[in-house]
Amino acid sequence: MILMLCGTSDARELAVQIKQQGVDVLTSVVTESAAHSLSEAGLPVRSGRLTVEAMTQLVREKGSHAIVDASHPFAEEAHANAMEAARQAGIPYIRYERTGLAYDDHPLLHVVPSYDEAALKAKELKGSVMLTTGSKTLQIFTKHLLGDPDIRLVARMLPRLDNMEKCSELGVEQRNIIAMQGPFSREMNEALYKHYATTVMVTKESGKTGAVDEKIQSALELGIQVVLISRPEAEFGTVFDEFEGVLSELKRVLKQ
Repeated sequence: MILMLCGTSDARELAVQIKQQGVDVLTSVVTESAAHSLSEAGLPVRSGRLTVEAMTQLVREKGSHAIVDASHPFAEEAHANAMEAARQAGIPYIRYERTGLAYDDHPLLHVVPSYDEAALKAKELKGSVMLTTGSKTLQIFTKHLLGDPDIRLVARMLPRLDNMEKCSELGVEQRNIIAMQGPFSREMNEALYKHYATTVMVTKESGKTGAVDEKIQSALELGIQVVLISRPEAEFGTVFDEFEGVLSELKRVLKQ
């Protein structure tokens, strides 16, 4: 049996393929919505965040032979916890990392290393700023951008009650909230950009499968400035950007 952290749309497909190989897999996600999606695919699932201690205890109780980390590229705490839990339990850690984007030089594309840098760049560019970075770091952007008369801050995020409450607490007006579940088509992205007269779009480099490519391309074609937060640097050890690599490594581990 293996424990698999799932935090992206392609993680579900990888978990299904692992199960099809005859490997017992327990998937782990943060939200109930994600858990429902995995359950629909016939995958055993648990939900809620795991500390290092809780994850270590879980893999020991389940007799897990490995931890497969297919969580989101920006889930730094999850990566660190999984690597440490694997170390403490004495089992392999295998990272599935989405293929990254190939950055092309473009005068409207600004690559920055952090959320704070992204907020400061958006503040410099001004105009109608659309955030597509989720609610977790919303306070960083409201701190820097709200109150500037030359900036309209529009936040696009999942339609969850806690997200709406956070927007209210931080002062984001209802008319500037886009509460929708992605991924979005190019046509939808373009329609939203035009509706909010977007001049700056802020996003994260979460990979091709996360539809970031289309989001960026459609913005650039409309003449919109794009602020792209690069992935956090991490030393994963055993890491693959294709399913086959993960499946082959699991076969090797389980034969030992």
